[in-house]
Amino acid sequence: MNLTPNNYLKAAFGIGLFIILCIGGFTYKHIQSLSESSKTVKSTYSVSSELAKILSNLKQAESGHRGFLLTSDSIFLDPYFSGVTQLKENLGRLDTLVPENTDQRKNLKKLKSDIEKRFSIFKRSFGLVDDKLILSEDLLYVLHEGKMSMDQIRKDLVNMQDLESRLMAESQVKNEKAMDLTPLMFFGILILTLILLLLAYAKMNKDLMELKDTNDDLVVFKKLTQQAEKISHSGTWIWYVEEDEFYYSDNLFNLLGVEPNSFEPSLEKFIGFVHVDDREGLGQQINKMIKEEDLPLVTFRIVQPDGTIKHLKAFGKLIENAFEEKQLIGVTVDATEEYENFKLIEQRNQELERNNKELSAFNYVTSHDLQEPLRKIQTFISRLEVKDKDNLSEAGNICVEKIKSASARMRLLIDDLLQYSRTNKTESDFSETNMNMLLESAKQELIDSIEEKEAVITSQNLPTMDVISFQIQQLFINIIGNSLKYSREGVPPKIDIKHEEVISSEVEELKDSFIKHYHKISIKDNGIGFEQTYAKKIFVLFNRLHGKTEYSGTGIGLAICKKIVDNHNGVILAEGIPNVGAKFIIYLPYLK
Repeated sequence: MNLTPNNYLKAAFGIGLFIILCIGGFTYKHIQSLSESSKTVKSTYSVSSELAKILSNLKQAESGHRGFLLTSDSIFLDPYFSGVTQLKENLGRLDTLVPENTDQRKNLKKLKSDIEKRFSIFKRSFGLVDDKLILSEDLLYVLHEGKMSMDQIRKDLVNMQDLESRLMAESQVKNEKAMDLTPLMFFGILILTLILLLLAYAKMNKDLMELKDTNDDLVVFKKLTQQAEKISHSGTWIWYVEEDEFYYSDNLFNLLGVEPNSFEPSLEKFIGFVHVDDREGLGQQINKMIKEEDLPLVTFRIVQPDGTIKHLKAFGKLIENAFEEKQLIGVTVDATEEYENFKLIEQRNQELERNNKELSAFNYVTSHDLQEPLRKIQTFISRLEVKDKDNLSEAGNICVEKIKSASARMRLLIDDLLQYSRTNKTESDFSETNMNMLLESAKQELIDSIEEKEAVITSQNLPTMDVISFQIQQLFINIIGNSLKYSREGVPPKIDIKHEEVISSEVEELKDSFIKHYHKISIKDNGIGFEQTYAKKIFVLFNRLHGKTEYSGTGIGLAICKKIVDNHNGVILAEGIPNVGAKFIIYLPYLK
């Protein structure tokens, strides 16, 4: 997926924000872990301190208790009562320091119970002390019991101290790991930040270089566009859809007949140049353009300030730039010359149509009016030969023979001209046709000449082709008839017809054709042949290589062949060797 610069910036900003949030979350979690570790250390220290104070206060209470037992002096009870008070405070602070539902809370509960037992023993021993300070057996028992209770309290304190030490050690390990991780984390953040900065710099530098190259290309492109506009007599314009603003190129101003930037581009200003008769139609197209943001090809006239009328045509296409801003870019072309050429072509087409009508009239005259007096001449000559031949002098008979020969050539010429004029290309006349059938029909047309000259005609199997049937048949008649006509004296004509498929790129005369495959039909004879220098001239209308007295003909037959092949978008070539024979090669398109 290709990102536009705008989307790229959005994506980069989103990724950067996500990375910052991740770094912030990780940092917060790390600081919270350090804070918790610090709290654990502080709590452990406080618990240990209170436990030490409890032991100290117990010892103080025990010292006061022992002094009172020995002296019965109440002054020794002051340390005792002071220790009791402080112990209560110590236990109260421990109660707030030790979390609920932990092993330490169980130890604290047992410690409280053992301390209560110890003070219970203290109270019992006070009742057993007599005035003579004589230790009774009960007192000794109580003192022994008190010692055991004190040992248990010390054990409880040791257990709690050990547990706090373990917690302290675990917290210290955790804290050390966190402290070890902190430099790595901040170093990683620093590296990541540097990478992001380097990537941003590389991207900005790349964009700047691309922008510079683009600007350079735009400068060159602008100059080329200006030159192209001058050569093509066109101008460009841009409609910025969101801002409803227009830009005109310098040559568009020139098309309007004014200096570049002589007015602020706008629809209203442009409409002012449009011919009055074209404003309504163009206005409808412009309203459609504003609504649909599209401008199909439109033509209209403008009137330049000097009164010159120009024919213009315009076209617009909507695009979106890299920042998803809609722009309708358009081209306006001066079509005045094109319009004038069209009018000229239209006039010439009318002239051509008149000429075609005149040619049709000429064909009619040729086929009817000219042939009628020719028939009368031939009829009267025939009557003259029948009735008065014996009465004519030798010179008169010679003149009659010349008139007969001239009238026969005249009839042949008229027939050939009619045939040539009717050999036109009509798309509707093309049809899939078996070429073998056309060849056989042509041979039947020439059967008298073939039998007279004992000609031998051989041919390969020809394919079915999309052709104008009667024209291809005439093509075969003319070429085979030509071979029969120009056969060598005393040598029976041999005519060989071959077919193959060829590729245009392999044939010099077809290398520029856009059609790839062709049919190649070659017709070779053993007649009198011709010099190769005349290979192209024999297809020219009325061109003859031999005198009228040597061989009959009008010089139109092969010209008709070329016209037929041209009608089929093909090529016809001729090859000849004097007294050896001639070869005609026909290339017709093979549309697979």
